[in-house]
Amino acid sequence: MTLDNARQHYTEYFTDKIVKFGASPQGADYSSLEAQSRRFEQLAKIIRPNQSFNLIDYGCGYGGFYDFLSKKELKFKYYGFDMIEEMIAAGRDAHANAKDVYFTSIETDLPVADYLVAGGIFNNKFEADASAWIDMILETLARMNRLCSKGFSFDMLTKYSDVDRMAQRPDLFYADPCFLFDHCKRNFSRDVALLHDYGLYDFTILVRKDL
Repeated sequence: MTLDNARQHYTEYFTDKIVKFGASPQGADYSSLEAQSRRFEQLAKIIRPNQSFNLIDYGCGYGGFYDFLSKKELKFKYYGFDMIEEMIAAGRDAHANAKDVYFTSIETDLPVADYLVAGGIFNNKFEADASAWIDMILETLARMNRLCSKGFSFDMLTKYSDVDRMAQRPDLFYADPCFLFDHCKRNFSRDVALLHDYGLYDFTILVRKDL
């Protein structure tokens, strides 16, 4: 399967999820609210909440990260970006009365924000070649870096998954956290953190640009 075919499969897969489950964790392919929240807690560590900020949720789905942040009583402006139109429509409907919340499927409409977070956007490669998938990831990380001034965070499934407890699925991409840490350190910032200690089969990387 080519990368273009994998992207089409990706779009079809997540469109089906949001149509079936609506604006919910399952609609964004999380197994539960708890699983979603535990990952959001790691992604949110990039934010310094002592002042107002704006943030891009890159691959926002229906805007679950906005809901997570809004419970923390932070002052922020939220930009949700997703290439799947049904996700954007669900986000707009679910947050029609929210202040300072914007959703778009057009990446060039995004401003340069203080922070950017990207949760779970690299996990589903379907039948794409692994080398082509990692090239796509590195290109996307470079775009994400250009879209924020203070830092960004992202998570991915880890190659250190316990194979005796969980078989690695061929349609998912299990990344090398050390490779991605090194790439971010060499290309984006000297201040990079790798979080791999929160009890899930994935990791989160924080790239700080404002220290």
